[in-house]
Amino acid sequence: MAAGALWMMLVVGSLCPLVWGDQSFTIDYNRNCFLKDGKCFRYISGSIHYFRIPSSYWKDRLMKMYMTGLNAVQIYVPWNFHEPQPGVYNFRGDHDLEHFLNLTMELGLLVIMRPGPYICAEWDMGGLPAWLLNKKNIALRASDPDYLNAVDSWLSVLLPKLRPRLYNNGGNIISVQVENEYGSFVACDYGYMRHLHAMFRLYLGDDVVLFTTDGNADYFLKCGTLQDLYTTVDFGPGQQSISMPLLMVSKIYLAVPLFFFFFFDGWLDYWGEKHAVTPAGRVSQGLQAILESGASVNMYMFEGGTNFGYWNGADFPKIYKPITTSYDYDAPLTEAGDPTDKLLAIRSVISKFQPVPQGPIPPPTQKFAYGLVSLNKVGDLVDLLDILSPSNPFVTQFPITFEDVKQYFGFMLYRTRLTGDVPDQTPLSSVANGVHDRGYVSVNGTFYGVLERDSLKNVNVSGTEGQWLDVLVENMGRINYGSNLNDFKGLISNLTLGSDLLENWVVYPLNLDGPISQGWPHIMADRRLKMAQTEGRKGPAIYSGTFIITDIGDTYLKLSKWTKGQVWINGFNLGRYWPIRGPQGTLYVPGTILSLSQINNITVLELEGAPEQPVAMFLDRPILNGTYMEKTGGGHVKPEQRRRRRPV
Repeated sequence: MAAGALWMMLVVGSLCPLVWGDQSFTIDYNRNCFLKDGKCFRYISGSIHYFRIPSSYWKDRLMKMYMTGLNAVQIYVPWNFHEPQPGVYNFRGDHDLEHFLNLTMELGLLVIMRPGPYICAEWDMGGLPAWLLNKKNIALRASDPDYLNAVDSWLSVLLPKLRPRLYNNGGNIISVQVENEYGSFVACDYGYMRHLHAMFRLYLGDDVVLFTTDGNADYFLKCGTLQDLYTTVDFGPGQQSISMPLLMVSKIYLAVPLFFFFFFDGWLDYWGEKHAVTPAGRVSQGLQAILESGASVNMYMFEGGTNFGYWNGADFPKIYKPITTSYDYDAPLTEAGDPTDKLLAIRSVISKFQPVPQGPIPPPTQKFAYGLVSLNKVGDLVDLLDILSPSNPFVTQFPITFEDVKQYFGFMLYRTRLTGDVPDQTPLSSVANGVHDRGYVSVNGTFYGVLERDSLKNVNVSGTEGQWLDVLVENMGRINYGSNLNDFKGLISNLTLGSDLLENWVVYPLNLDGPISQGWPHIMADRRLKMAQTEGRKGPAIYSGTFIITDIGDTYLKLSKWTKGQVWINGFNLGRYWPIRGPQGTLYVPGTILSLSQINNITVLELEGAPEQPVAMFLDRPILNGTYMEKTGGGHVKPEQRRRRRPV
């Protein structure tokens, strides 16, 4: 780590100081080019998601992009990341957008801003805050007054932060996107797009270049474009030529600067499917073709990062498809920010068209295999409700949703007592789409199985009158793309036991992150930990362990023989693990959350079944292509397929 820090100091110190004098960035439609300070200009950009990378690593990642030869970066701003509750804003720490932008300025990188309000990005609800669903009939991404009021309030906070950073105002933001891939959305509400256009002009002024981006087909561009907004399109290395995207844009503008806004150099992963890989050769060939055409380009992603916590999104083409914790994306920089052969191939291509900075690419961060850590069972989740749900539960005749009780992420426990004996195995049933997204079923502490959205509709149970029937429901991430953004979570319909409709529920919203971030369960008495050791391994339960390290760096957590759950280290929520489903087999652990001076702790919520010997293993390399179970139903369509896709 020390060597890497020294390298960074030497390189940053050698950069020429930037002087941002009188600046202008416009479009010259006569010469068919972008004009930067009065001269035709082409930018070569890469996408980076600051919200998926620990803030202490932002400078390292940006430096690697700069040294590859990029002169710009593309940045989404997820609304829900910064406004977790209406009127409550977070721009601190890993949420410090302005600090990230300061770093881009320091390194001489231009910025293409994408502030939404919808961003997709395979992020929960496409960046829209789930509290919008407090109004059950709200029409998202449309001229619904409730939605527009919330959008206007958010933009009144965000856009003034950006205005002084616009290139024309002496900053480094050269263009700003309005909405995102709106042509793929069902609403096709021109009034909504005109409203956004007016808001962006109000807060950013008339001089900034505003643009839209959509798939490269007529039906995408029909609803996604707007007069006076520059139009850009998506393009992937699997497409045979760049003529199709150019043809699409030329139907709208006779003369425009050529720009491929989404050149996909990788792809995302879904739980239960193969790890997506895009060969470096295909990417470099596609990039060379674009640059030979004279076009500007943005590569998506240049580094993907990680869906820490509960932030992953999901697709819903035909069935619900949650996205993995890792957002590695097979990008030129890995999930941990390490350079790849793909990055070197891209740098080689760029060097044919413009000078690249002299010197080596910054090295990978140090990785350590810390080995095995033994874990102890703290207790079954239902026995820990006094800690994890200290407020009074909600009592309701029929199930209520997460949104009804303003629980937007994580887990809720639904309990009802059996009203009669159930001596024989009897199906507990949900309609096809009644559990959002997975329900872990127990009776009187005995685990029986899982109800899963669009998949597992029945679990056979038995019990006696008066016993608790428990359904722990996990929100696996809200849909981020398509027409199903109003993705309510929890038991969204009734359950039946045999032919009987279940009523009289007691609902516990669970707050795991609060106590765990404060040191629980490691600050509890040893006596309780020892008492738990003889208990069974099936069903939702908390496990914990500690470890000491003598060197600090990044590492990867592997939970072999565990089933599915959530994991925290030193109170930091790493995200979901699901090795039995795959393809992701390890969780990325940034070294910034570890400690040399104190004992490190690990907390695991196992939802189905822990191994007889509960241990965790720290490796020095990731496993992203492990066990997987094929599913059908498609997903977020790859760029080379988008021209054949009908809007959803």
